[in-house]
Amino acid sequence: MKLIRLLLLLMCGMVLVVPAGAGAQQKKYTLAVVPQAQVSEIFERWLPFLKRLSRDTGVEIDLVPYNSFQQFETDLQKGVPDFAYMNPYQAMNAKTSGGYIPLIRDKADLVGILVAHKGSGINSVKDLSGKQISFPGPANFAASVYLRALLTEKEHVAFTPVYAKTHGNVYRTVSLDKAAAGGGVLKTFNKEQPELKNQLTIIYETPGTASHPIAAHPRVPEALRKSVAKAILALAQDSANKEMLNNVQLPDPIEADFQRDYSPLKKLKLEKYFTKEE
Repeated sequence: MKLIRLLLLLMCGMVLVVPAGAGAQQKKYTLAVVPQAQVSEIFERWLPFLKRLSRDTGVEIDLVPYNSFQQFETDLQKGVPDFAYMNPYQAMNAKTSGGYIPLIRDKADLVGILVAHKGSGINSVKDLSGKQISFPGPANFAASVYLRALLTEKEHVAFTPVYAKTHGNVYRTVSLDKAAAGGGVLKTFNKEQPELKNQLTIIYETPGTASHPIAAHPRVPEALRKSVAKAILALAQDSANKEMLNNVQLPDPIEADFQRDYSPLKKLKLEKYFTKEE
């Protein structure tokens, strides 16, 4: 009997000396990025940021890029990614449906733009009547939906939309005179090479709205949501991180707030201008 007790005590002691967490795998999280650019460019711009964010939070966050805007939206509706960098209208809809919680956005407003080829004779939106205009996709917010709504309802311009998949493709389509004008946003336009930008001129801008947030699904623990937000804000305090943050369109990150930043978008009533990719 004493021998049995001794063996039990030894077994308990062995359990007690096993390091806490031994055998347990650290949970990985995912961050999806709205497809404003080619997948290769998204990887190039986002991987250094997520590597640093993973290090600073102690949690591995893997990048999930998308080729298809429609697939990105479908996965958001299903709650597939843990975190997502999404456009403002997606942030509004996701929150309304009890979904993603905006954490961080850039301080600068998001501004949609129409560009035309210099010397093409297109100097204002009135010159676009009856012409083709290129957009990234039918559901991109500032670069397509908001622009098409303003052109139709405010400027009373009749046009034919064509879709080029990415902002970069739009700018190149216009530079090659394959469309009379093209929709994008100031942030992506400013990232293009000078050789391309110098061929284009901005002929129209949308009113500014709160910019794209990094948002978290409600299943992500609140402590981790706060940790991610805190880590991103801390990165902005070191000028050495300026280029890295600029690459992910967060050069001046601030805390995002749904009621202040994204709820007002409901008043725009843009639902009828959202269409699915063909």
